Parts: sequence; C-alpha cells; structure tokens
Amino acid sequence: MRIVLPVLLLGAALASLSPARAAAGDCGDAAALVQQAYPKARKSADGTSFMLEPQISIASTLPESDAPFGLACKIWPAHDDLLLVAVPLIDSANGDHLHVGDIELLVVDRNTLRVRQRLLQPGLMTDDAIAIRKVEFDTGRYALAPEVTAFGLRIEMANHSQANPFTETDLRLYALAGGALRVVLDGLVVAGTGGEGDASCAGSFHSSQVRLTMSSARHHGYHDIIAVERTDTDNPSPDQNGECQSHPGKPVKRTYRMRYDGSRYAVPAALKVMGL
Repeated sequence: MRIVLPVLLLGAALASLSPARAAAGDCGDAAALVQQAYPKARKSADGTSFMLEPQISIASTLPESDAPFGLACKIWPAHDDLLLVAVPLIDSANGDHLHVGDIELLVVDRNTLRVRQRLLQPGLMTDDAIAIRKVEFDTGRYALAPEVTAFGLRIEMANHSQANPFTETDLRLYALAGGALRVVLDGLVVAGTGGEGDASCAGSFHSSQVRLTMSSARHHGYHDIIAVERTDTDNPSPDQNGECQSHPGKPVKRTYRMRYDGSRYAVPAALKVMGL
C-alpha cells in the first residue's frame, strides 16, 4: 500500500460511467444470502454475524463503526435479474482495529438466491495504518464489448492524520465471460487526496480527478478505456491577519489509454495500486 503518490478522483462527467454505490438495503434478507452461499456457516448468538471454520467471520449488515464490514449488495442494472454481493471474510482473531481477510464476490439470482458465479479475492480486506473505510459496488455501464458489460468494486482507504491526510479509493472491474466471473482490470487508483501540512493551515496538498470513457478502438475484442487525469494542487498559508488563505496551482491534465491484452486491461504505472 502506498503512502505518498498521485491520488485520483473518478469524475462523473459521463453519467454512463458514474458510480452507483452499493446499499445494504439491496441485500434484502442478508442472513438468507449468507446461508445459501455458505451452508456450513454458523450464526452467532445475537444473529448479527456468521462464523466459518476456523475463525473467519461474516457480518450480515454494515456496521456504523470501524469494525469489520458486512455484506455489500447492489442490483446489477445491466442484468437486473442478478444481485451483486461482496462478502468480506474477516479473520476475527485480529481484533477491530486491523482488518485481515479476503473478499468473495457473488453473482446471485435475485429470485432464488442461488449463487451463479463466485470469485475469491485474497487479501482485499487486509489493511494497516491506512484503514479500509468502505467497500462498495460501481455499476456504471462499462460496456467492454457488445455482449460484455463489467461492474466495479471500490475499496476506500484513509488514515487519521490531520498533518498528513491521505485517502485513496481503488477500483477493480469484473466481467462475466464464458460462464465465469473474472477480473478484467485490477487495482486502478480512482479517488483520493494527500499532502503534508502543519494541521492548522500551512501545507502542500494535492488531489486529482480521472474521467473514464470507452474508446471505439478495440484490442482482443474489448474496447480501450481512456483515462483523463486532472491533478490539482494547493499550498495554503496564513495571511497577515492570521486567516488561512488558499493558493491553488495550475491544474495539470494527463491522458492514458488502457488496452485489453487478452486477459486484463494494462493499468498505467502512475495510476496503479502499489504492490500490484
């Protein structure tokens, strides 16, 4: 996980690619979903979570605290008979202040709750001083090919420092192809802020925005994805009266083209999650 690198915000200039956030209410009967997907899961005494062997916990609803996350669900507009479910599988032996675990993605039949496809994503619920804050679906219309529409999963992270604030949201795209669910874009940084200051006014801060569009050009049958990055900077300082004044710099734009290589989209190094 990186600490100081350009961070990005996914722009909403194109409504077709603007994120539709997951809502806990889309899960409906979350307990029934878990029991259907994990027949060996044991419900806790208070009914708010499940346990898998040996010590993996599944919370059935999203908590309001920083405790391990529960299910995130979103009806998939491109296939409205399907429900997208993200199941954080948390190692309960690590306490509430450090998440250690995986995420399993489920594509579920809304009528029967039968799991049609599933994909385990190891380590996506593991964090450190930069803590995971939110897990949500992005169901913007990522039309990769005439018969293929992807959906996204976003993981938002942040630290607790006022002097060195940092937030980052990572995007992964998944597609159904050949009856299987697979990753087609892995670890694109799409939102964030960062910088260094004195916790009262003076400092140097940055943020960026990325606008994604689908290109008409194709590689291996999938449309290229164009990412336009806008980076903004600010160097605030107190004026002679002690009032904090903003001093923004000139925005900088960069354009990247992500091509499908037959397996995945190649993520530009400048936009890639550290460690991938």
